Amino acid sequence: MKKIIIVCSLLFTTYISSSAQAVYAEVKKITQEHIDNPRSTQIIKDVNRFELDALNYMGMKMKELMPDAPASVLDDQAYALYQFINLYCKTLVDIKNQPKSYQLKVLNLFMDVSYSNPFFKDPEKELVLLYFSNAESVTRFSLDTDWQRAFVAASTELKKLK
Repeated sequence: MKKIIIVCSLLFTTYISSSAQAVYAEVKKITQEHIDNPRSTQIIKDVNRFELDALNYMGMKMKELMPDAPASVLDDQAYALYQFINLYCKTLVDIKNQPKSYQLKVLNLFMDVSYSNPFFKDPEKELVLLYFSNAESVTRFSLDTDWQRAFVAASTELKKLK
């Protein structure tokens, strides 16, 4: 758990500076850089692998199901994913001294808001829940998530827990 907290603290310090139209590409570029960096720890690579898989899933589904949607939809979702992951990591750092039961409650909160806010309503649950159902994953979230709604829901629910 300590490694996860340290890694997450490093991840939420990463800054994205891009125009609104380039957010998706910039987030993909940053996540790929973290994965390819030989100095990145395995946890950093795992978190970024999830982010990259989520971004690729979104891009694929947008082309398939919403080909006429403006690029800003994908950019907004990519930025919200970035915010969600950063909130998750920051929260893990913030609760590191809390009882394990509280930590588990917070982890379940993030999992629940990811699962309960689908974007595409994809029936291919095996793919969508690949990370969610993997107990070894640091990022147990659904790939089919409306990241904007999930970020707002996680932020709101976290305030209620305090």
